[in-house]
Amino acid sequence: MSSVVTLTGTSTPTPLPNRAGGGVLVQTGGLNLQIDAGRATAMRLAAVDVRPADLDGVFLTHHHSDHLQGLDDLVFSRWIDMSLRGEAGAKIRLPVIAPDGPLADFLEHLLDPWREDIKVRKADMGREDGPEMNLTLFEASRALEPVWELGDVRVLATRVQHDPVIPSVGYRIESPDGVVAITGDTTVCDEVGLLAEGADVLVHEAMLSEAVIGTPRESIMHYHSDSVGIGETAKSAGVKSLMLTHMIPAPDAIENGVARYEAAVRSGGFTGSLVVGEDLDRVEYG
Repeated sequence: MSSVVTLTGTSTPTPLPNRAGGGVLVQTGGLNLQIDAGRATAMRLAAVDVRPADLDGVFLTHHHSDHLQGLDDLVFSRWIDMSLRGEAGAKIRLPVIAPDGPLADFLEHLLDPWREDIKVRKADMGREDGPEMNLTLFEASRALEPVWELGDVRVLATRVQHDPVIPSVGYRIESPDGVVAITGDTTVCDEVGLLAEGADVLVHEAMLSEAVIGTPRESIMHYHSDSVGIGETAKSAGVKSLMLTHMIPAPDAIENGVARYEAAVRSGGFTGSLVVGEDLDRVEYG
């Protein structure tokens, strides 16, 4: 049985009608692994028949809001769903894996705004436990290092270059079916080449520089990835399939957007399978 990578959200901080907040679902080795949880992640997961209770791990790349706005929904929805089914104990806690730093403080206080709601629901359901996370924090390194493992699946992480947002990491998911690399937000950098070496699927944030220069978004070019450079990296790393996400600007917001992203990546030399991502686009591998 093959593994699947699904884009659960392809937007940026700007709310768009057809693009949820950033996120990627990797289904491999019988596991459901969610990387980042932007707005409406739970709804996109529902569209592929994955409930928050089905998630084996949520991996966070960095503390920008557009990658986190749907996380409390996943934690809360998992607790309500499993409570109504009579589940209890450690299984009810959502496993969350993240680099130590600003995310640690964010996660500590994630559910504080919901404390009155939680109090009422606990009393109504006659429960002692509330929505919680099983949190694993790791020290982000410039080296590619393992941060999580379950069965035949292991996840490695390395810092990428999204300064001044520090740390920001990318993840490499290895299983018997192959390798998926997910950059999170980053510039084109050597660390991504290491992350993506020989990957069956690379999910990479993207910027179309030609459409950004001379606009207000030019000010953020220094910490996002030019699409020509993405093509060069994917070619050099021997990537089989490349999925673009978190695109600035969104392809549907500019004339011939998809074709322009494709042309930029191809001009970097990448000749493999290319997806200019929309929500729920998927690639099978293995």
